[in-house]
Parts: sequence; C-alpha cells; structure tokens
Amino acid sequence: MHTTAVTNAASPMVQGNGLRVLFVTNWFPRRERPLEGVFVREHARAVQLYDDVVVLHSMGTDPGITRAWRMEQELNRELTGGVLTYRVWHRRHPVPGSTYVRYVMSIVQAIRTLAVEGFRPDVIHAHIYEAGIPSVIAGRLLGIPVLITEHYSVFPRNLLPWKELLKARVAFSLADRVLPVSNSLRTGIEARGLRARFQVIPNAINEAFFEGVSRPARATAGPIRLLTVGELKPVKGIPILLGALARVARQRTDWHLDVVGDGDERAAYQRLAEDLGIGDKVTFTPYLRPQELAARMRQADVFVLASSYETFSVATAEALASGLPVVATQSGGPAEFVVPGVGILVPPGDAVALSGALIEMLNRHRHYDPDVLSTYARARFGPEVIGRAMHEVYDDCVTAMDAGVPSHLQAERRRWP
Repeated sequence: MHTTAVTNAASPMVQGNGLRVLFVTNWFPRRERPLEGVFVREHARAVQLYDDVVVLHSMGTDPGITRAWRMEQELNRELTGGVLTYRVWHRRHPVPGSTYVRYVMSIVQAIRTLAVEGFRPDVIHAHIYEAGIPSVIAGRLLGIPVLITEHYSVFPRNLLPWKELLKARVAFSLADRVLPVSNSLRTGIEARGLRARFQVIPNAINEAFFEGVSRPARATAGPIRLLTVGELKPVKGIPILLGALARVARQRTDWHLDVVGDGDERAAYQRLAEDLGIGDKVTFTPYLRPQELAARMRQADVFVLASSYETFSVATAEALASGLPVVATQSGGPAEFVVPGVGILVPPGDAVALSGALIEMLNRHRHYDPDVLSTYARARFGPEVIGRAMHEVYDDCVTAMDAGVPSHLQAERRRWP
C-alpha cells in the first residue's frame, strides 16, 4: 500500500471551528474521465468553505496490485479542485461475488489509515448508496455520524437490480441522514420502498458560472444562440430536441444550436440533424471543463434541456447562474427550480410542446435580465449556500450523536482505530 501522511491536512479555506469531513465516493474526476462526478467535487468545494474536507475516491479494481488494496494522494489540482483527495484501488477477488467485499474492506481500511495518520473525521459523507455501505461500517467503528448524498437516477426510473436495492436499503437505514439532491429523487427513492431520515440538499454550482454575467445586449445581427449540455444518450432527449427544432425551422431560421457533450449516440444524432434538414444549424462540441463551459454559456442566449428524467440537472442550474433563460422539461429536478420568470417548462417527450416553447423563447429571450437569473441561482445553489446547509446538517448530526453519551465516555466511543 502507498499512502501519504495527512497530519496537517487542514484546508486554508476552513473558517472558524470547522468540522473534519471525509467524503467517500465512487464518482469523482479522474485523468481518464475529468468530468466524472464533477458534482461531487463541487459539493466538497462548497463544504470546504466551512469545514475541513478530505475526499476518498474508490477507483475500483486494479489488476496490477499484489496486495488487497492500495491508496495514494491525487496531486492534480485541476482534478481535485483544491480539495485534498486520495484514490483507493482494490484487487479483484477470484471467488465470484467476493470482489464487493474487498471493495468495502479497502474503503474501511483506507479510512482507518487516514485516521491513524492524522485525519480523524467528525463526519463521513458518502456519495451514493454503494459508497454508503463501507461508510456506515467505518462510522460505527469510529463512533461518528454518516450521511449519504444520493444522485442516482436509477431509483425513480426503477432500474436498480434487487441486489443493489438491498445495498441501498442497508446503507440508507443505517445512515444518520440521507440527502437526495431533489424532492423528485426523494420521491423516487421512497417509491422503491426505501426509508431513511431524508433531507433534500441540492447540488452546488462552481463559482465560475457566476462570473461575467452582466453583459451589454449584443447586436441583432447573427443567429440566436441555443445551448444544450449533457451526455449524448437517450435519456437526454436530443432526438426530441432536434425534432422540435425542425418544426421551429418551418417558421424561423434565425437560431443555431450548440450541443455540448460526448457519448455513443453522437454520430446517430448528427445524422438525424441532417435527415431533418437542420444539419447546418446544429454544432456538436465535446465536453468542456467548467471554466470553458462557463465561457460558452456567457456566449449563448438560451439554454435548452429536453431530458426525459433528471435527478437535479446541474447544467440547467449552471445556465441560470450564467444569466441564461431556460426552456426545460418537467423531468424531475428542473421542475423544482425552473419557475415563471426564469424559464419555460414543457412535458418531456413532447416535440410539439417543446417547439412552441422554443418559439416563445426566441421571441422573448431578451426580456429576461441576466443579473436577476444569476442572483436567483446563487441564492439557491451558490457554494456558500450549499456549504452552509451541509455544515448545519453535519453539526446537527454530531450534536445528536453526542447528546446521549456522557462527556467522559465520548473519547472512548471514538477509540477506533
């Protein structure tokens, strides 16, 4: 095993008497996938405004290791966002079904190692149910509360196999708090028969999207710039969007759509745009880093989301933060914050309704004040707001756990390792 001492791991951003919070996650930006789990990193960066944060990211199996697991610090600041981050790998077990046990033990042992070397958390904050299993085990051993933020759309879409549903049931029942990122996701979790101490806390937005929002009205020459962002897969509704725009093109052609994202369906969607006669009006752009995407949003006029389901839709919130009015589907999370005055909602899967909303937005997009939209988004999803909300939940959980234990026994309760 390889690890790095963390005795003086406290972040310089910690203000006052912050708690020590350990994030445990299977989703986080990595070299091969720099945008994977960006929303987890933004949660960590928001929490770091108030508390001391370390991220423990499980990278999965590594066929090259000879021991059961290994851990090392991630030094690429562009990936970590300035949050102290450790990667953990585990070896595949030859017995079918036993690799998950090795995954759980690798996380528990990594948490123990961090505690021995100086970062003994006050709270463990897991991201998604699977990381919750080793987190609740370590939480019991350390005598500290465990929270789980859930992002996964498999719950409301009823796509979770029974074994995974069992993991979620165990993790949620043992966690001190479960934090879905939207009320829609909470409803979807409860519809699967899962119960927990729920509290909805949404995703945080990178501060880059709040910069440079105020900008003078551009010249009327040139097309109105539409933007959509997301992985190119069926749930994102790109065929519905292209079909809606083909209808729009019968009435007006003063627009251009930029599709930002990657995925296996890119070639098929490009062919569809051509078949619909709007190939010259649609540009496909690979995924952009947060700062690059923020700049692209500042160049756009309208953001469009055509998804059939979203647990939250970070991209829609980022668009509002960038001062863009939104046309979005009633697809879960977006319906909770795309309200009159910031955008238009339409039913998912309805190209006719979407085309009507797009025509309305093409006519009225200049009536929306970018500063008002950005202020609205900051008040709901700014890192200061989300970080403070998380800190208050952590503090409540720590206080509740300590309340039933005499002060002279609290140190004994936290004796592991």
